[in-house]
Amino acid sequence: MTSRYVNNLGVLTSGGDAPGMNAAVRSVVRTALDRGVKVYAIYEGYQGMVDGGKHIREMDWGSVSNIMNLGGTAIGSARCADFRTREGRVKAAKNLIDHGIDGLAVIGGDGSLTGANLFREEWVSLVDELVETKQVTKKQAGKHPQLAIVGMVGSIDNDMFGTDMTIGADTALHRITDAIDAISSTAASHQRSFIVEVMGRNCGYLALMSALATGADWALIPESPPNVDDWEAKMCEILTAGRKAGRRDSIVIVAEGAQDRYGNPITCDYVQKVLEDRLGEDARVTILGHVQRGGSPSAFDRYLTTLLGYAAVDQILAATPDTEPQLIGMRENRITHSSLMDSVRQTHAVADYIAAKDYDKAMEMRGGSFRENFRTLRTLVRALPHPPDPNQKTLRLAVMHGGGPAPGMNTAARTAIRLGLDKGHTMLGVDDGITGLIHGHIREMNWMSVHGWAPKGGAELGTNRRIPKKSEFYAIARQLEEHRVDGLLMIGGWSGYQSLYQMYNERESFPAFNIPMICLPATINNNLPGSELSIGSDTALNSIVEVVDKIKQSAVASHRCFVIEVMGRNCGYLALMSGLATGAERVYLAEEGVSIGDLQKDLSDLIEGFRRGKRLGLLIRNENSNPLYTTSFMAALFEEEGGDLFDVRTAILGHLQQGGDPTPFDRIQAIRLSRRCIEFLIEESEKDKPASAFMGIRGGKVQFFSMDNLPHMMDEEVERPKEQWWLELRQIARVMAQPAPQRR
Repeated sequence: MTSRYVNNLGVLTSGGDAPGMNAAVRSVVRTALDRGVKVYAIYEGYQGMVDGGKHIREMDWGSVSNIMNLGGTAIGSARCADFRTREGRVKAAKNLIDHGIDGLAVIGGDGSLTGANLFREEWVSLVDELVETKQVTKKQAGKHPQLAIVGMVGSIDNDMFGTDMTIGADTALHRITDAIDAISSTAASHQRSFIVEVMGRNCGYLALMSALATGADWALIPESPPNVDDWEAKMCEILTAGRKAGRRDSIVIVAEGAQDRYGNPITCDYVQKVLEDRLGEDARVTILGHVQRGGSPSAFDRYLTTLLGYAAVDQILAATPDTEPQLIGMRENRITHSSLMDSVRQTHAVADYIAAKDYDKAMEMRGGSFRENFRTLRTLVRALPHPPDPNQKTLRLAVMHGGGPAPGMNTAARTAIRLGLDKGHTMLGVDDGITGLIHGHIREMNWMSVHGWAPKGGAELGTNRRIPKKSEFYAIARQLEEHRVDGLLMIGGWSGYQSLYQMYNERESFPAFNIPMICLPATINNNLPGSELSIGSDTALNSIVEVVDKIKQSAVASHRCFVIEVMGRNCGYLALMSGLATGAERVYLAEEGVSIGDLQKDLSDLIEGFRRGKRLGLLIRNENSNPLYTTSFMAALFEEEGGDLFDVRTAILGHLQQGGDPTPFDRIQAIRLSRRCIEFLIEESEKDKPASAFMGIRGGKVQFFSMDNLPHMMDEEVERPKEQWWLELRQIARVMAQPAPQRR
């Protein structure tokens, strides 16, 4: 696959550091080596390219071992005034030619990517100048007629066009939500107000999403300043009403680029003064600063950047002289390629619109999901719902859980209940899942019933895996009739889906089931049809990654191999994605099974690796990958055959994967899906024959599927969807985890 236009590849990180950069570097290095291409790391960014020498180092397979869990960038980044000059770029070109490099993978922000493109555009003239000054020969120059570049966006701000998520943004959201969750507890203890400033420059992504995820009471973002002159009075009115309704704390989130509609900056200090002067509040300010970009990357930032790095190498090796520089990003849960400079121009355009006070255009360019989330936030920050419209039909909508607990269930229930109340409907909570529905454990919920649920793990309404028997349908129908339920939202996993599907099929026998019903996917196993990601799976994945990081630290100190068992039942999503995110060298999936031949090969690879100096072995096993070759069997086999080279331990992670507070991703997705579910129930209730459906995110968009499609989209015997998008990633996992390939 090696292109004749690219001989050797260089990789650098530039601009501000972002968690996940190391995983991207690792992926670029290992993918290039797998393709038989020499790859060099350029240390200290563009400064290292200008300085050359020890700053440009050839990498081998082991050079990038054990770096993907590290924050920052292992190869360094630096501001470089020299590269902004023609003289500096001539030096950089000379250093690249000396190492035979004519392909660059650049990981950085819009400024770094713009600099890379300028370097590419000038390449021919730079090389000509080097020939004229006899710094390189014509023969050398002839081997490198073009410079190919590819960009990946490393920025916590998530402000770049061409990708839905930038490297580091998810981790930054983790840092922010963890901090605000902690602040909220101390604020509630003393009935205080806290103003929290978050990063983002001219982009309000971090402020908006963290406000949604934490249940904050007010947020100020650059793209949509308060639309009234005395916005301070409106903010104080909302916060005061919240206290009267029972809130013990007030959290205001301010984006660092926040401003009023006249372009005047809104600072944390100003908001603090407003609250103290107008409300007599004991207000405190917390500026999170660089803690947002520090620390170990989230699971998402590890596996996303692994996929980006893999795609970047393929892109650059396929380059021709006419190839336009590409930005490798993610759109709708898939890796995409887009014009690098067009993405940069559009990114700058948003900032220009904000500077010109054209906020409607700025919001439009942020995209539909950004606008939708902002509208949702404006409802959720209310102290109480809008008064009901006396001319509107009031529905009675029930919310319940089904299946095992999944982090994010509470966030989804809170959102559904508050949005339903705000639209003037009566919201009912069903306690204890199907059991509660059978026995009539149904209660009316108000606005404050779900206060504080946004960050909570578990399921406050209760849940179980019970599926109703045929003899129990009468009791369920009776409860629905007695409580006059007009629509039902099931937040849960496969048991919940099966329960509603059976009720749907009993509509002719039980008229009470002729109401709109909707299933929202919430299970750590990520094994539901119609949705590429289920609520709870991201939290479970992060729980696995955090534990495995600790296990690796223990294992590497003592020449040890760990066989780690993760949940998922017959779906290998958690196993494969945690393998990608932790650098595991082998993943065992239920979809593939395990043979004795597999174990023999893996054992052989382990023995050979430890003989060559390897200190750590990491294998991840999906709990149902094989009924006979269990985790303990594998460990015993490897221990016996490994002899004195290494010892073997097991770690069965168990229910810790279902616990913990939901990650920002799971909270935000829960909010997004809940909104659509409530809208579905309201719309369908107006029809003579209301539909029932299951829903989820496919291709980045929320989609609904008729309940009739459930058996056609699901392999019921193994309880997993017939289509599993993530199985496409197996080859990337194999490339990253293989023993070092032989030089070609």
